[in-house]
Amino acid sequence: MKIRDIRITDPFWLHYRSIVRHEMIPYQWKVLNDEIDVRIERERDDPSIPNEKSHALENFRIAAGVHPGHHYGWVFQDSDVYKWLEAVAYVLMEEMDDALKQAADGVVDLIAAAQEEDGYLGTYFTIDEPDRKFKSLMDSHELYCAGHFMEAAAAYYEATGNLKALDTAEKLADYIERNLGPEGAFGYDGHEEVEIGLMKLYHVTGQERYLHLGTHFLRIRGTDEDFFGEQRKKDPGKKPLIRGLENFKRSYFQVHRPPVEQDTAEGHAVRLVYLCTAMADAAVSGGNRDMLEACRKIWRNIVDRRMYITGGIGSTVHGEAFTFDYDLPNDTMYCETCASVGLVFFASQMLRNESNGEYGDVMERALYNTVLSGTALDGKHFFYVNPLEVNPIASKLDPGKSHVKPVRPEWLGCACCPPNLARLIASIDRYIYTIKEDCILVNLFISSTVDLPVPDGNVRITQTTDYPESGRIHISVSSDTDHPQSLGIRIPGWSRSYKVTIDGKLLTGGYGSKTDVRPEQGYLYIKDLKGNHEIELELCMEPRLWRANPLVKEDIGKVALTRGPIVYCLEEIDNGNNLHLLALDPSSIPEEEKEDGELGHIIRINAKGAKIGKPEKDSLYLAAEEELPAKEARLSFIPYYTWGNRGINEMCVWVRSLT
Repeated sequence: MKIRDIRITDPFWLHYRSIVRHEMIPYQWKVLNDEIDVRIERERDDPSIPNEKSHALENFRIAAGVHPGHHYGWVFQDSDVYKWLEAVAYVLMEEMDDALKQAADGVVDLIAAAQEEDGYLGTYFTIDEPDRKFKSLMDSHELYCAGHFMEAAAAYYEATGNLKALDTAEKLADYIERNLGPEGAFGYDGHEEVEIGLMKLYHVTGQERYLHLGTHFLRIRGTDEDFFGEQRKKDPGKKPLIRGLENFKRSYFQVHRPPVEQDTAEGHAVRLVYLCTAMADAAVSGGNRDMLEACRKIWRNIVDRRMYITGGIGSTVHGEAFTFDYDLPNDTMYCETCASVGLVFFASQMLRNESNGEYGDVMERALYNTVLSGTALDGKHFFYVNPLEVNPIASKLDPGKSHVKPVRPEWLGCACCPPNLARLIASIDRYIYTIKEDCILVNLFISSTVDLPVPDGNVRITQTTDYPESGRIHISVSSDTDHPQSLGIRIPGWSRSYKVTIDGKLLTGGYGSKTDVRPEQGYLYIKDLKGNHEIELELCMEPRLWRANPLVKEDIGKVALTRGPIVYCLEEIDNGNNLHLLALDPSSIPEEEKEDGELGHIIRINAKGAKIGKPEKDSLYLAAEEELPAKEARLSFIPYYTWGNRGINEMCVWVRSLT
């Protein structure tokens, strides 16, 4: 199935895709070209982070010999351009734009011109330190950037038929195989990504050598205890490519053990989910069952013990990493936007391996919360970090919270997240369905029409819904084949109840109902479909309160509010300052209020609660028997993805419960 066969008609996602096309892509193009004056913020208090300009496209011009000069920015800066190009590819698949295609074709030409004759591609090393190629793989990000270009080239070829993009990527992949493949020198990148890129090349070209090379990198990773250390001793360079990486433990890079032996989520969160994305793809594409088993174990550890209710992952700024089970602080966490993007990739690949609705649940949770919160409503400001609690004073004055921004910056010194957001939102089509040999899984509820080739014919599926505003989803299925198909509809784990009818006949009335059809691992299957059918799914969208496992010490005595897949939060602008003094009455019935305003079209949720007042004495400590005054309060919640769009103010997701 090709993505161009899907047409999205969903108002919610059409709005975001329009933002990508009309705001994100043009804005990012100007930033990458240094054409506009933007304030580039460092992700945290670290003066070594380059933040004067992007210079990303200029680096390619210098590498191609178009302009003189030196490389500027992170050694992995090339990947910003590649992800932008991939986002453009998906936008062009949706609707061709000749002017945008012309600009993107020019980028492809520039990348090809920057590629060396032997196939090597990496602007920093071409420009400034050619003698260090592949000599410091721990921090060089050469293969990381290569992987992102392979992804972009595969998508751009699929969108436009541009052979230069694909040829350049294949030339690069062949260079990597000669130098670091099974017959070349031993080595793998410090930041996983090339494995994903090689798998994309395999899927587009059908060339099994790319599947084998990607699998090779996954197999040898972590098999040499001190590969990075030994390389560092022989590195001819006199300065680290990225300062401080040499001080991190092997688990930061997921090289403490071979990936197939890993069973917990360790190290840099983005690297980990990129690794698992590639392993899950290699499992289903190459029959690597041991990789699937490792992915299952790591998935369980993430979802059961190391994932935030928003779908965010990464508990600490130190290494942007996982820490330990149930360590989920709300105001010092990391929850990088790219990590949730990678979690979506991971979940999607796991669905190709096995039909488990939990993968769809987590994919949806990350998409509607941490992913969307990564961009402002204008598409021109971005979060690197997605906190669950913010106090602007702490962000300003506490060095340990300098990474927690109360509003989204215009751009970032490390700008991996903005184009990552653009490419995921622009390709949301690819996550709606998973196609199996005899079954089609409906993972996401997004109004759309798709034509799917099946044995001896075609199946057209049309979804009509205003989800997530309501839980009513209408699915039309039209098949012109005698080969029976099954449709698996995800029943979200958050829905208290549900109802499914087919052609007006009640199929099931909910979990525990006495009807014959029950969900199997989160999917309700309608089997042996032929001809035309009308299916109605109704999910319960009532607001729900959730408590964390008591081992999550930060959330003891607190609750979080959700409605459908969307997590809600409090902002100071609606509730006054000192949000930590508020408490929610869990016995009160939340009131929904539709609103069209500066946050767009949202459903606001109001609930009763109380707020602790100030003590009579202005003392730092009070005797325990002295009661603090409290008064009734009305708590007003907004969707988490909309916070931070109305200026600097406090925010929190977890709220104290009165009982």
